[in-house]
Amino acid sequence: MHPILKPALRRGWRDLSTVQFGVASAHALMLGPMDTATGSFLTLLDGTRGLPLLRAEAQRMGLPDGHVDRLLGELSRAGLLDDSTGGGPAAESLRKRGAVMDRLRSDLASLSLLSPEPGEAIDKLAARRSMRVRVQGAGRLGVALASVLAGAGVGRVDVLDGGHVEPWDVAPGGLPAESIGERRDTTARRIVRQWAPDRPPRAPEGEAGLSLVIIAPRDGLAAYAPDPAAVEGLITAGTPHLYVGVIEGTAVVGPLVLPGASACAGCLFQQRADRDPTWPRMLAQWRSGPARQVPACDLALSTAAAGLAAGHALAFLDGVSSACAGARWEASVPGFEWHSRPVWPHPACSCGAGARNKGDQATVDREPHDTMAG
Repeated sequence: MHPILKPALRRGWRDLSTVQFGVASAHALMLGPMDTATGSFLTLLDGTRGLPLLRAEAQRMGLPDGHVDRLLGELSRAGLLDDSTGGGPAAESLRKRGAVMDRLRSDLASLSLLSPEPGEAIDKLAARRSMRVRVQGAGRLGVALASVLAGAGVGRVDVLDGGHVEPWDVAPGGLPAESIGERRDTTARRIVRQWAPDRPPRAPEGEAGLSLVIIAPRDGLAAYAPDPAAVEGLITAGTPHLYVGVIEGTAVVGPLVLPGASACAGCLFQQRADRDPTWPRMLAQWRSGPARQVPACDLALSTAAAGLAAGHALAFLDGVSSACAGARWEASVPGFEWHSRPVWPHPACSCGAGARNKGDQATVDREPHDTMAG
């Protein structure tokens, strides 16, 4: 082991005997009482020394026997310690790819905040390289989202869509202006490859091997009120999928559907129909009406939605409980204030999640939701 204090956390002395690790309250911790010699010893925890050398340095500094091991144990239990040589074979393989590792160092530092065990963060980062995500939709939102996932180390990010790039598809971090007139899917895949720190591994065809599908349609209605029939294959295959889109002046992120375990598009429809009996009639009119040539899609709002969706997707891929499972986040212009609305498994839905969550149905009727506002 080569101990290193997690580099994501800034360090400062609150007083002569108390050290604070971290600035923001979400991850800040205080450690004390601490003497001056121990505080000086902390500077040696930079990942370049193994335990024998650290013990020798501590003895030279006059620290008592066993002090180093007790200190490292306390730092580890507090989640403040990492191991610059830790992790499994995949982590070691990633370290050997110097240029790739340099591209991902900021992501690794962030992951370390959510990974208390030394070496755990780089294991998660290495695991991303073996994952495959499919983004359905190559508009302003979908391409930016896919680029973030690829840039964060997801091994293979596929993008599906039809048609050609229109001027209103162009967005920073997404489709560039010079791609107008090109095929959307071909251009999107090229952009995603440019942002990836490494060449994507070979992936199986079809649904097999998919870690996650993100449904990011250019027509925001298909994300706001998704058609259950469109994802029957994903439900049957047990493939997790996440909805994200912009409709009019509102962005939606979620729900994240874990087939058979959390609410799906069918549950979303059933709940809305329970609250508003006219919902099926209105939805049928909107779906069958003429397609809008240029949909409303505020650039700042779509960029924010892409970032939030990518964050939830990465959390899910890293094995962290996602706030989008059983919920949907919404924000509207001009306030851009994100708020969460629960999406409960519905007992009448054929997805089966309602049967596992019978107790939740009593809560559905009390869900705080304005019928007219959405």
